[in-house]
Amino acid sequence: MDVMGEEPGANRTLPVVVKKVHTFFRKRGYTLSVAESCTGGLISHLITSLPGASAFFEAGVVSYSANAKKSILKVSSRCMRRYGVVSAETAREMAEKIRVLTGTDFSVSTTGNLGPDVLEGKERGLVFIGVSTGKETRVKTLRLRGGREENKERAAISAIGFLLDTALRENSERNEPLK
Repeated sequence: MDVMGEEPGANRTLPVVVKKVHTFFRKRGYTLSVAESCTGGLISHLITSLPGASAFFEAGVVSYSANAKKSILKVSSRCMRRYGVVSAETAREMAEKIRVLTGTDFSVSTTGNLGPDVLEGKERGLVFIGVSTGKETRVKTLRLRGGREENKERAAISAIGFLLDTALRENSERNEPLK
């Protein structure tokens, strides 16, 4: 089975939200970057599963360890010491840092505990998603109840949905026409 619970070679349909992100970002000429921890590259995988992602998808970084978050993304040690790696504050910094590092219009980040054990005193299934637009950074909290792989998939799809919701909201506030 693959990460989506399908047999290899199965004709699996991508979540509709992935197609909507493609359409939205390509029509508006926006760019996207991703910083993933607990989702381990699944968001980037889903985004690049459709042709044409290169028109808007700039970069995806899997910064799984605290050290990678510090050395690659430049997330502050102080933030991770004070709030933990699994925190809204770390998700916020990850989203902001990857957007600035890549110069994109939007970014999305994930950090969390998929399980099976408690991490930093935080329960299994606790995930934080950050979306940065340059104008603002929003963070969403998930409390997932499935197994590790199910939680990973739900977190990735939720992150893409949160990205799309934030981008649609920002675009309507900008009132930008199609490029």
